[in-house]
Amino acid sequence: MEKIILGIDPGTNIMGYGIIKVTDNKPEMVTMGVIDLRKFGDGYLKLGHIFERVTGIIDGYLPDEMAIEAPFLQKNVQTTLKLGRAQGTAIAAAIHHGVPVHEYAPMKIKMAITGNGAASKEQVAGMLQRLLKFDKEALSKFMDATDALGAAYCHYMQMNRPVSDTHYKGWKDFVIKNKDRVKK
Repeated sequence: MEKIILGIDPGTNIMGYGIIKVTDNKPEMVTMGVIDLRKFGDGYLKLGHIFERVTGIIDGYLPDEMAIEAPFLQKNVQTTLKLGRAQGTAIAAAIHHGVPVHEYAPMKIKMAITGNGAASKEQVAGMLQRLLKFDKEALSKFMDATDALGAAYCHYMQMNRPVSDTHYKGWKDFVIKNKDRVKK
């Protein structure tokens, strides 16, 4: 079974995208890059370009799902609002094409890839390069591309996570509910 996952790192100046293909539960990088929005002065023109480019990427690679990094609260409220608009526009493009969307917090993405929710962008990029075995030359000068690839890889990791109907409050609760599984 094959699945294609599009990852998006929203931005108002540089928006990253990355695509992984999962075949027989083995992920590989297909492509990554950035959408450069710096030449557009008007915020609404940027949003239009985001919609067009994300639509083009979806039409070109036909992803089964999209993973997008959730915007984090900026010190400047206007920046946060603009970032949310960019994210919403990318989500709208996916929904327009019937692509299911999954949102992940930056800390969750970093944790899934490096085991450290406070990892640097460079650490995430380096780990992705090792996990997906692509050349260092493929690393973009913009970390937004590897951040987007990270969102896609995080979604891949979440897809393979076993789901349990039983929830535990901690180890003590687990032991109480699973006496037959605990060796003394």
